[in-house]
Amino acid sequence: MKACPWPVASLLPHAGNMILLDAVDGYDADSLSAHAVIKPGPYSLPDGSLPPWLGMELMAQAVGAWAGCHAREAGTSVKLGFLLGTRRYESHANALPAGAALTIHVRRGLIDASGMSVFECELRAESRLLAHARLNVYQPKDPDEFTQEASPT
Repeated sequence: MKACPWPVASLLPHAGNMILLDAVDGYDADSLSAHAVIKPGPYSLPDGSLPPWLGMELMAQAVGAWAGCHAREAGTSVKLGFLLGTRRYESHANALPAGAALTIHVRRGLIDASGMSVFECELRAESRLLAHARLNVYQPKDPDEFTQEASPT
């Protein structure tokens, strides 16, 4: 894996505390590893932990960071992508504990010319597997055109 020279904020179309990743540890043509420390934020539970379903957002942001690394490397702009869903999200934790140092690993399994991709993802705290999923994502060639609402007639 190559080291990532860019800050996470320059790889994702997110801002402020909506960015859950702290850094990208490395990436290559098919995968990315990142880390995050669970901190208080808009999705925190009263004890400072995060609900287990937020693991899917951490995974989706790692996929977005993978696409962002490749865009930056190619000298193109970072584009908006969409999490379409998951074929299976399995959580092995009741919550993502406050202060926990997490590692997120994503590996591309399939990509087609239309921009549809499938990624195998894992979320770990040290060696403990907290969650895994297969995410279906879509990155249109022109996200602005894709997100435009038709004018009412």
